[in-house]
Amino acid sequence: MLGIRLDKETEKQLEELAKETRRSKSFYAKEAIRLYLRERKDYEIAMSRAKDHTDKVISEKEMRKRLGI
Repeated sequence: MLGIRLDKETEKQLEELAKETRRSKSFYAKEAIRLYLRERKDYEIAMSRAKDHTDKVISEKEMRKRLGI
């Protein structure tokens, strides 16, 4: 079980959304956390891949030269 405290404005927006859509505030809290965790995982994968390819980074000038622009 998880309990969270929201600032007044966020609580108000969440309450309005829940009323408009006839979904619970918990539904949106769970969905937001799920999406954040997925995005965080994608970020970690991207950062890991970026570290693996730091030797292959080229300058903008070099990129333009290679692309002929």
